Amino acid sequence: MRALCWVAADEVAVREVSDPELRNERDVIVRVRRSTTCGGDLPLLAGRDPLLRAGDVLGAEFLGEVVEVGPAVRRHRTGDRVVVGASVACGGCWYCRQGLHSCCDNSSADLASADPDQGRDAGGFGRPRAAGGFAGGHAEYVRVPYADVGAFPVPDAVDDDRALFAADAAPAGWSAAELGAVRPGDVVAIWGAGAVGQLTAWAAVRRGAAQVLVVDRYEERLRMAERHCGAEPLDYRHTDVAAELRDRSGGRGADVCVVAVGWSAAGRFGGRTADHPDALREAVYACRKSGVVVVLGESAGFVDAFPLGTVTDRRLTLRGARRPDLRDVPMLLDRMARDELRTEQLATHRLPLEQGAQGYALFRDRADGCVRAVFTP
Repeated sequence: MRALCWVAADEVAVREVSDPELRNERDVIVRVRRSTTCGGDLPLLAGRDPLLRAGDVLGAEFLGEVVEVGPAVRRHRTGDRVVVGASVACGGCWYCRQGLHSCCDNSSADLASADPDQGRDAGGFGRPRAAGGFAGGHAEYVRVPYADVGAFPVPDAVDDDRALFAADAAPAGWSAAELGAVRPGDVVAIWGAGAVGQLTAWAAVRRGAAQVLVVDRYEERLRMAERHCGAEPLDYRHTDVAAELRDRSGGRGADVCVVAVGWSAAGRFGGRTADHPDALREAVYACRKSGVVVVLGESAGFVDAFPLGTVTDRRLTLRGARRPDLRDVPMLLDRMARDELRTEQLATHRLPLEQGAQGYALFRDRADGCVRAVFTP
């Protein structure tokens, strides 16, 4: 089959690889209909993970049709249209039983590759051995382990372009609002107007926030967040963000600050060798006393000059999540079916899989107004 593979730093190519096979009785094989780029792919694309190997298939978010079913699978049958959560989770370990699928103990079993200081999080699609080594969704077919836990039927009323974002971006946005404990009346500030930042804004509005402000410098993304998510745009090139947030909150600062800037190829928010420290520091300084700062996405390195004194002085709560849990996917699909949640506008570029390198370049460089590139095998 054809698949989009990592070749070297900043280089991907479509290659012929072996078709996936059922390896465990809880597996299904999915024929991919849509897959999309995501921010978690960019550190891999840049070659930052030493465990990534040439030929590894990328793609954390995808949707497709079940074509083969393992004998222990109970919730799916051949022909089902499913969206697959980005986290691979067993459903039975202590963390999964608490609904913390992104912390699953059993889906990333390569102990030799795990960082002993960090421990293991859940496995993920399109990730190297330390994250389970599961081939990604930028392919014609994908093996989905623990299918009854991580694959979800798509309602007939929801088309592929909308349902695709229930794999990761929409759950990540909802999770960010939950981690921030957003309440009615809150002032919420979100750094980053990509797909996850926009869907965090949508979730904060649905949870009753009085003001939701999205901070970025890309005008088309800010307009999209305003039009589709009910957020107020703040262009940091023309605005003193911290002062604006104090003005909006009676001098206190934002109740909840979310850092969703992802991996940036250039610009104020981070860079190719840093993990968005500018946005993180600004969020800490802009948050009110006893407020919450949430950090989302891939942050593989270290951040120096972190304002720990501000965190302790202001009694801030700092929470982080690399990937969302799976428990919210059915609820979000239901909201999509009721037309409460629209995500298809995030698919700004639709390309055949053969143009995967072009799609990733557009996504990485935020070129031509690209928010997400969606591939069709």
